[in-house]
Amino acid sequence: MISFPIIVAIIVALYLLSCIKILKEYERGVIFRLGRVLHKPKGPGLIFVFSPVDRMMRVSLRLIVMDIPPQDVITKDNVSVKVNAVLYFRVMEPLKAVLEVQDYLYATSQLSQTTLRSVLGQVELDDLLSEREKLNAQLQEIIDMHTDPWGIKVELVEIKHIDLPENMIRAIARQAEAERERRAKVIHAEGEYQSAEKLAQAAEIISQNPQTIMLRFLGTLTEIASEKNSTIVFPLPMEILRAFDRGQEKKQVQ
Repeated sequence: MISFPIIVAIIVALYLLSCIKILKEYERGVIFRLGRVLHKPKGPGLIFVFSPVDRMMRVSLRLIVMDIPPQDVITKDNVSVKVNAVLYFRVMEPLKAVLEVQDYLYATSQLSQTTLRSVLGQVELDDLLSEREKLNAQLQEIIDMHTDPWGIKVELVEIKHIDLPENMIRAIARQAEAERERRAKVIHAEGEYQSAEKLAQAAEIISQNPQTIMLRFLGTLTEIASEKNSTIVFPLPMEILRAFDRGQEKKQVQ
């Protein structure tokens, strides 16, 4: 029969084994002793938690990725959209995360949802679609400011998806098509302007040297003759005759 001291020793040994807790490298333990929290979180490694005197709460220091569910947002120009986002944060001070808020995960989630609706409700739809980086930075700054008393650092906020109504999708498509047509017309008009400007410069140069007109005329005839095997009848320009007359006058003078 087992004696009483042996039974007591076994009970004590089992109790001590149950008091052994192992915390991973990314974990910290906030220990309450008789309702009072110890000044410094324990871990990582092997620690002792003497129940029921002590009670431990594990806190992870790893980066937490939290999905913000789709929120109904009415933009500044009265367009109803659904927007969801993703939040990246980590616990920097385990004591504050345990003492200052009841459930820091739930509190951060609710704060992110309300901040998302509040910030995006102050911008127009065009800014919401084109300035995501600016809005992400604004959301991160606001959420981080409110979670700082909880010992939480918000690393990043990213808007994931914007769900637009069908009529707004069609309107944006028409707007994009009209913008492309406008750019095409502007480019065409700029090309016409540059072409007219070059032609005006060429006309000014030709007007100062009439012989260039005749050279251009003869060059055009050469191009026509090379492309089509046909007989071309054209009037003899007077400038050619005047050129011959000037040549004869020079010979007589000499």
